[in-house]
Amino acid sequence: MRTRETEGMLLGLIGVVIFSLTLPMTRIVVAEVHPLLNGLGRALVAALPAAALLAWRREKWPTWPQVKSLAVVSLGVIIAFPVFSAWSMKYVPASHGAVVNGLQPLCVAIYAAWLSHERPSKLFWASALAGSAIVVAFAVQTGGGGLQAGDLLMLVAVGIGALGYAEGARLARQMGGWQVICWALVLSAPFLLLPVGGLAWAHHTAHPGPLSLKVWLAFGYVTLFSQFIGFFAWYAGLAMGGIARVGQVQLLQIFFTMAFSALFFGEHVSGSTWLYAAAVIVTVVLGRRAAVRPAPLQTQAVPAPAARPTHAR
Repeated sequence: MRTRETEGMLLGLIGVVIFSLTLPMTRIVVAEVHPLLNGLGRALVAALPAAALLAWRREKWPTWPQVKSLAVVSLGVIIAFPVFSAWSMKYVPASHGAVVNGLQPLCVAIYAAWLSHERPSKLFWASALAGSAIVVAFAVQTGGGGLQAGDLLMLVAVGIGALGYAEGARLARQMGGWQVICWALVLSAPFLLLPVGGLAWAHHTAHPGPLSLKVWLAFGYVTLFSQFIGFFAWYAGLAMGGIARVGQVQLLQIFFTMAFSALFFGEHVSGSTWLYAAAVIVTVVLGRRAAVRPAPLQTQAVPAPAARPTHAR
């Protein structure tokens, strides 16, 4: 059990490292492309390799209850988070958005308690709330005493995106981690064709010139890695190690995103930002040590055999 939990944590960490470049890459794309076109377009393009993989593996179609769960996943990780986080990147740096995104593990833990009936201990909730409070304090302090428009957009992305994470992890226990994101992308594609086509035409009309190579490369990353490959490890990790516990690893995404933003994109990350990130990471360590009671197994009671009637002789 402990080994399985550790494997889940490692898979979750791989997903987090992949996701940590999402905001910096998105910031590059939305410099030339409308946030809606980026957010929805990346899912539509990612549906192509997803469909090819499902066909190659000859995966059976999901059941109707699974389709309804996949609709919830799509709402969170295909529509809400990509669109609202892209809009946020029009207003705040990627390193700033990463700290606000630190609220996501708390939201994931709440949804896990609701959807999967996980029961984190009081120490776990205390560490999750402490990490979230640090994130809010950072956002208010850097916003001059109040939340900025980019903060509010990121909060919407985080709140709804966490629902997609938790529901996808619950579903991954039934059908596998990579199958969840592939089916979510494929089932969403028909609904994305019209809006993405309209947005692409509007962009071409307003800006007939070609996009820069930098934008195409960044869009390729958020399509293939952020929207597709990253979820293979992420959903598998959540399903193996527990949604609430592995979800806390996402707080480390703050650190990775800030490091990548400074290293590759030249963003200035202040000393106070690093201190806030370090404080949040301490809460991850505490949450990792805290107990989380897994979802109870559903067992059906077997009815006792009926007693044979006795006859007097």
